[in-house]
Amino acid sequence: MADHSESRLRAGKPVWLEPGVRRVLAPNPSPLTGPGTNSYILGEGRVALIDPGPDNDAHLDALLAALAPGERVEMILVTHAHHDHSELAARLAARVAAPVVAFGDARAGLNPAFSGFGDLGGGEGADHGFRPDETVADGAVVHGPDWKLEVIHTPGHFGNHICLSWNEAMFSGDQAMGWATSIVSPPDGDMTAYMASMDRLIARAPDRLYPGHGAEVSDGLSRLHELIAHRRGREAQILAALAQEGGTASELATRIYTDIPLGLIPAATRNVIAHLLDLEARSRAIASGPSRLTARWRLA
Repeated sequence: MADHSESRLRAGKPVWLEPGVRRVLAPNPSPLTGPGTNSYILGEGRVALIDPGPDNDAHLDALLAALAPGERVEMILVTHAHHDHSELAARLAARVAAPVVAFGDARAGLNPAFSGFGDLGGGEGADHGFRPDETVADGAVVHGPDWKLEVIHTPGHFGNHICLSWNEAMFSGDQAMGWATSIVSPPDGDMTAYMASMDRLIARAPDRLYPGHGAEVSDGLSRLHELIAHRRGREAQILAALAQEGGTASELATRIYTDIPLGLIPAATRNVIAHLLDLEARSRAIASGPSRLTARWRLA
């Protein structure tokens, strides 16, 4: 269940979530980012900083101000190379003389089968200029004097996405949030990989989630089950719509997503495309047309 303490979600103000964890909210609210991007400071003294956020002067100042006198950033960890998570990394690293650590650049971990799709449009914005100083593999452990994080590669929302396991908690980036579901937008997003990543996180049974956007989630495992059930329910809706009548992804989204503002239909369409590609890979749907964006889909 999500922690709905929205009064604590105020940009620029550091908030202690529990001993050893501070959150600083970036001033970039939007329909896709919710209240804004969460940056986290883990530990005390020699700390880790998770997801520096967008390239914003006020947020850079807020992150530096959130450090206690004498504190030092040991490393800057980036969950994935979307602009709203990674863009400030280089400037922050120069200010605090710490390495930027991630799974890889914006192309790392992407599904090679999607390489010919081109830009389907409307995604959250890959940070193609992002270059980590150090890369970490799935299962790697990074640590400081009073903190230790295990890296879990969780492609799906984005190819280079990682979650970071800390004690019984999980820094979950955009893989799992309380306020909304994640966008899975091909070619950067991959629904098949997303569902597999969710299964991996469920196997970890995290007690708490510290997501990339929105409030912390106090019952992490329950939320993970909710999210995967939502995806399976959406797949069932798409199959039912295809059984009734084929159509383009946009037409299917309009028929299925009847409870959202029209302005969010393009984002919903990208989620539908992601599900359709997963169904195609499992021989349950067939597309006709050269472009996945405009193709007409039917049941296999």
